[in-house]
Amino acid sequence: MSSSTPLSAHYTEADDPLVLAPERAVELLRGAPWRRFAVLGDSIAAGTGDPSPGYATTGWADRVAATLRAVNPELAYRNTGRVGATSTQVRQHQLPEILEFGPDLVHVNCGGNDLFEAGGDPNRLRDNLSAMLTALAEAGAQLSMFTVADVWAVERMEPMRAMRARMAQMNELIRALATEYDAVLTEFWEHPVRLRPSVMSADLIHFTTSGHAVVATEVTRALAERLGRV
Repeated sequence: MSSSTPLSAHYTEADDPLVLAPERAVELLRGAPWRRFAVLGDSIAAGTGDPSPGYATTGWADRVAATLRAVNPELAYRNTGRVGATSTQVRQHQLPEILEFGPDLVHVNCGGNDLFEAGGDPNRLRDNLSAMLTALAEAGAQLSMFTVADVWAVERMEPMRAMRARMAQMNELIRALATEYDAVLTEFWEHPVRLRPSVMSADLIHFTTSGHAVVATEVTRALAERLGRV
């Protein structure tokens, strides 16, 4: 990935240099052992984001599931992500459903809503994430997580800039937990997509669907790396 990728260029999904072609994504994950893929968490897990011209209106997790299903047509997929969910709510209401589903690959994505308001408790977030990761690992699932991108440098994001330090803190927690639980970790903090003017939705919180396409690409690459493919 090159940070020299033009920031102002207008791409479509077909020619975006940061997006894998579907056939290449399938090639990277061909033979992957996972048969039951689950995602739990907040609006990012759910795939919230404004549509981007030239890109499918599909969230990152649904894109990854589609690739895994192309590799294995029998793949079962469940996404319980909910807009506004805190880690406490995910632990209480989503984790039991996901454990019952019995995934062998599961992505955990929450924490932003815990820390979005001043006074958010990072210790409670750590406790909730640790409890969820422990339960899922003990059930035999391969864990997956990703960090959030440092999108706050561009002028448009100035109204949300106060969030930067808290999101950096959350990323440090995610990195530490990913190491502790041997989770596949996809890094976005310094990813070049963060500087694209079109990557943020109107709410200045969620990626547009062009951003979701990039997220799916990088998660696919991270899973392929775990499989020894890249």
